Amino acid sequence: MQEASIVGKNLSLGYTKQKSRKEILQELNFSLYDGEMTCLLGPNGVGKSTLVKAILGQLKPFTGYVLLNGKPISTYSNEALAKELSVVLTEPFLPGNMTVGQLVSMGRIPHTSWTGKLSEADLLAVDEALEATKITYLKDERLGEISDGQRQKAMIARALAQDGKVMVLDEPTAHLDLVNRFEIMHLLHEISKTQQKAILVVTHDLEIALETADKFWILNCGSPMICGLPEDLVISGEINQLLPGDRFHFSIDRGRIELTFSELKFDISGAPELVQLVKNALKKSGIQKLDSLIQVSGNPFLIEYKEQIFRSVGEFVEGMKSRGC
Repeated sequence: MQEASIVGKNLSLGYTKQKSRKEILQELNFSLYDGEMTCLLGPNGVGKSTLVKAILGQLKPFTGYVLLNGKPISTYSNEALAKELSVVLTEPFLPGNMTVGQLVSMGRIPHTSWTGKLSEADLLAVDEALEATKITYLKDERLGEISDGQRQKAMIARALAQDGKVMVLDEPTAHLDLVNRFEIMHLLHEISKTQQKAILVVTHDLEIALETADKFWILNCGSPMICGLPEDLVISGEINQLLPGDRFHFSIDRGRIELTFSELKFDISGAPELVQLVKNALKKSGIQKLDSLIQVSGNPFLIEYKEQIFRSVGEFVEGMKSRGC
């Protein structure tokens, strides 16, 4: 039976300025479960940071409450909260001459005595966090001399060493290249399972989130928060709440965001993956209609159209443009 480390009930959130209340989010209900990675998605300015502040106990709700391990988060002292909940920010200030090992050791501060000296148990927790994030080999490297992806793993390792049940990460894949973005998100999902952590990731990386997240929380202006399995939200079409207007849509069969085109008329035969690539190239080139069958084959790659042979997609597209298609 799953346990919810974080529960939000009937939350209304916002800020008070000069005795005037500005409400940003209303009627929020959610649960963050142990052993799951949840992704929080939504456009900029919708209130994601406001929600995260409430979850971290930094913002008092106008109405409703947030529970951490069954207790109101407002009842936790800073020291007690640090033992239960760890945070990885987008751009923390990190001294370049600090080593990876020293950074990860900082995660043990809530557990050390007033002397700050690490016990054997603390050192073991640091080593286990380095191992879980697969960066033990970087332990003595300086932060200023490693890659952005490695530095992000070190930040995750610090949060792991803190040893709380809940981890909150604010856009952990921002500024990373494609490979590192996939690696970080898959690493977080693995940690949620193997260490039974409740992990909340704030992200704009929809396609990678679809591959890795157990649950989605979707925020959009003027709409209630949507919670559910990513696959259910794709099937129901609710995923399109992230794509205001009708210019873009989420393609179920392609599993990604695509431009919405009207009156596309292509009759293409061949292997589905090759057909889709040809369609994509035609759409991007502004070609919306061809009046004869396009035959695509592989090994070697060929496109046949009106008895003419093209040996690459680029050659075919240019040929269609030259015909005024």
